[in-house]
Amino acid sequence: MLENLLAAFTAVFDITTLGFMLVGVTAGLIAGAIPGFTITMAVVLTLPFTFGMPAEQGLAVMLAVFVGGLSGGLMSGMLTGIPGTPSSVATTFDGFPMARKGRPGLALGIGVWSSFFGGLISAVLLVALAPQLARLGLEFGPWDYFSLVMFALTITASLAGDNMLKGLIAGALGLLAATIGEDDINGVARLNFGLDSLKQGFAFLPVLIGLFAFSQLLSDVEDPDRAKKALMTGATKAVKVEHRRAIGEVLTRWRNLVQSALIGLFTGILPGAGGSISNILAYDQAKKTSKEPEKFGTGVPDGIVASEAANNATAGGALIMMMALGIPGDIVTAIMLGALLIHDVVPSPSFIGDEPVLAYGIFVAFFLAHFMMIGMQAFCLRIFVLVTKVPMYTLAAVILAYCAIGVFALHNIVFDIWTLFWFGVIGYTMRVLGFPLAPMILGVVLGNIAEVNLSRALAISSDVTLFFTRPWSLFFVTIALFSAVFPWYQKHRGQQRWTLVFIPVLCMAVSPPLFMMEGITRPIVGGLLLVLGGYMLWRRWQGGWKLDAPIEHPAPVKET
Repeated sequence: MLENLLAAFTAVFDITTLGFMLVGVTAGLIAGAIPGFTITMAVVLTLPFTFGMPAEQGLAVMLAVFVGGLSGGLMSGMLTGIPGTPSSVATTFDGFPMARKGRPGLALGIGVWSSFFGGLISAVLLVALAPQLARLGLEFGPWDYFSLVMFALTITASLAGDNMLKGLIAGALGLLAATIGEDDINGVARLNFGLDSLKQGFAFLPVLIGLFAFSQLLSDVEDPDRAKKALMTGATKAVKVEHRRAIGEVLTRWRNLVQSALIGLFTGILPGAGGSISNILAYDQAKKTSKEPEKFGTGVPDGIVASEAANNATAGGALIMMMALGIPGDIVTAIMLGALLIHDVVPSPSFIGDEPVLAYGIFVAFFLAHFMMIGMQAFCLRIFVLVTKVPMYTLAAVILAYCAIGVFALHNIVFDIWTLFWFGVIGYTMRVLGFPLAPMILGVVLGNIAEVNLSRALAISSDVTLFFTRPWSLFFVTIALFSAVFPWYQKHRGQQRWTLVFIPVLCMAVSPPLFMMEGITRPIVGGLLLVLGGYMLWRRWQGGWKLDAPIEHPAPVKET
């Protein structure tokens, strides 16, 4: 272990890698600060530049962009009231009012240091939990792995909320795109319509850049008048971050900080959830546990701490899933999973054991990126103001040129540029029609993994009941079913009585597969969950099945 850790330190602390990471953190901070230029787009655009790097260096740069992007969204959210990324939506609830009250430096400082501490908490837990989960992953057979992928796809589609049907359709389109080309097991060409170009299938990078970056650029310049305007027209004066006072404010709220970081970590572990969910959940919990909940939404530090600690901690949870089980916890780690494949590293439950230097390199880079983020935040605030003055069509043209160059450089074939173009059109059409893009991306990434494991499972045995009699497979099938119902539970919680039994029944339903597992710990956990579910049902019955009031989220303050 010590040898691997020293080798990882040597790889990450190389002067070239450190320089690239600084550039990556800066690019992430700027991209996260500009509404519309999401973290995903920033990481996607980084991927072609990391193709020629060693795997440790390439992933370190992508992690730097990821961490910078998570922290960059707070800048525009606090200074303009417009969150730069979905993971900073809840930050505007209290960050913008605090800035409007004449304390923008303090608001930014609290956000920056909450991001830093939340990220470090998740980094510590990443190092502690990923190897343990990886050991559990070694118990997985192809049946279990297939069910895990199905759960990942199901929860992603279910998080589309009211548009769950559209989310499922988008996921199915991603799976369809993954089936085009030669079968990995038998080498049989499928859905190529007699075209030799389609026999190779669609490369991951052109599909990703097309769906996210190109479709977003098309949306940004579809209105000629809007395309000629600067990205932001509001007041975006550079301010000085009050670091010392902000650290004191954050540390005096350590319970909220730790609680929010744990919520973010748990949300990151759920495939497809991401920071857009965790920052709202953490904000809700902070408001529930606060002694002065009525002040939330008026500029209180607790609201900023909760949101920013949670969204940065989400990255650690997502990395835990990617490294321990080979399943992306969110769309950015899905891109990293694709990057590993490009570097001929196959993500799997044995990843940490097979590639220990790369695994520890990810740990070290994730820690280091948070320290770089603190150092670059003030510098990026000045750049942020300048970038917001550039017309949209100019930025779009430059970014699109880099997209095409990066995609062509991957395999040196023109077909990849056409792939980028057509999937960009598909992505733009889906945006216009209200289809979420994340399920389609995960369908493209996970489709091949699901197909290979399904083929292996059926090759070993034609008995399909093994998908329901093996404990881990049954566990993932069970939670996949509940995740499909979750949007209705979330929508009707506090309004319909059936929602009172959802959580208790979930606890009781996951108990049987835990009882079936080997050892002592997991059956004990199953017993505790069974008792907990029964106790919660008894409390609901004792309370007369009384409904709780639904939670209301404060809206960000708008300029009048």
